[in-house]
Amino acid sequence: MKRHTIIPFMALAWCLVTPAPGFTQDNLAEPLEPFRPYLEKTWKGRFENQGAEKPVHDVSRWERALNGQAVRVLHSVNDGEYGGESIIFWDAEKKGIVFYYFTTAGYFTTGTMILEDNKFVSHEYVKGATDGITEVRSTTEITPDGRMLSKARYFRNGQWEVGHEVTYVEDASAQVVFR
Repeated sequence: MKRHTIIPFMALAWCLVTPAPGFTQDNLAEPLEPFRPYLEKTWKGRFENQGAEKPVHDVSRWERALNGQAVRVLHSVNDGEYGGESIIFWDAEKKGIVFYYFTTAGYFTTGTMILEDNKFVSHEYVKGATDGITEVRSTTEITPDGRMLSKARYFRNGQWEVGHEVTYVEDASAQVVFR
């Protein structure tokens, strides 16, 4: 009797630890494939338009998430003064890339993203921010020299304004910090 209970248990255990045929640890949902050059990398950049009196830097970690059904981006500004986490995924109902961004400042955003001319172009709506920003439009791309460039514009008080510009380089030693 013990022999029969052990064999099914071993078969169940084998099924639980054995990946499905064709599955690998780096699988990524097809609509998310354009993100692959960003993934499993840590990027560090300096905000270009923030003034030299107090440099502002950002560390951003891009990862494959949820068995390849999503991309997760963690980032922190100035070693934890501010930070956030994004989950990017394919929304089959909307037939598009959708994301949620949650922040240490207590607000969040929801948005959509398209790939246009090798740039990710996003439009997001801000919920709960206290600085008056209600929308953000941004572009993110990897430049020919391997850097990541992010530019944003903010909608505040009824008009679009210049937001931020950050040029990142890969930096395996950089750390995302949350306090």
